[in-house]
Amino acid sequence: MNLSNKNILITGCSSGIGLCVAKGLQQRGYRVFASARKAADVEKLRSDGLTALQLDLDDSTSIQAAIDQVLEMTGGTLYGLFNNGAYGQPGAVEDLHREVLRAQFETNLFGTLELTNRIIPVMRRQGHGRIIQNSSVLGFVAMAYRGAYNASKYALEGLTDTLRLELAGSGIHVSLIEPGPITSHFRANARKMFHNHIDAEQSIHRDTYLAMEQRLAKPGPVAPFTLPPEAVLKKVIHALESKRPRVRYYVTFPTWLFGTLKRLLPHAALDSVLLRISRGENR
Repeated sequence: MNLSNKNILITGCSSGIGLCVAKGLQQRGYRVFASARKAADVEKLRSDGLTALQLDLDDSTSIQAAIDQVLEMTGGTLYGLFNNGAYGQPGAVEDLHREVLRAQFETNLFGTLELTNRIIPVMRRQGHGRIIQNSSVLGFVAMAYRGAYNASKYALEGLTDTLRLELAGSGIHVSLIEPGPITSHFRANARKMFHNHIDAEQSIHRDTYLAMEQRLAKPGPVAPFTLPPEAVLKKVIHALESKRPRVRYYVTFPTWLFGTLKRLLPHAALDSVLLRISRGENR
């Protein structure tokens, strides 16, 4: 495949998966537009040799400005969109205020949907394109104390499955990537959101939160079978370059395991497995 004329916009490139995929695709020959929410992160991306721009998924004006910049540089075309920008909001469901859940959805779903919907007409005009959504194993199995993130990823998967059906025959392929534990700053960012939005001291879940906070504060991988972000890059490359990209790409052993267990186990049995894992994490 000639990649010299393949351009792709990636969200959430300040670190982790987004940064790895941006660098990896650029090295492979793609013209990459790496985006981040903060101006300082955009400058860091530029210093790393990437074409970078500011894009805040919570801000419609920022989304449109980023699209305008990209299309001006590409002559109005875009081959790929990798929706990677997201964060995790820990906390028990009964401790989530409406505004906290809304904020989780603004970034992880509403902003992603708005960006995608503004790119689709570009891909329709050119007759082809690739849209890749970075979901999660938590987009199809739920884990305790991750309700906001679970809900946002379940919703992303539902919208993506619908979009794929609606784009059938358009030349636009839509894929979901479902990683398990990946080395990144995700846990550190989640810890910040936990402190910002959850009143642990006044919660019935206070003791569990103490153990959870200790896990979030630990440096390095804490979950078994954690893989580097290059594992996601490999799947993104396939979704971009295959003549028949897959609907879903599992990444890490836990994703494969839970995908299998969800198909085989009764609901109560799967709940039992998930509860044991959650209790083991928070001891």
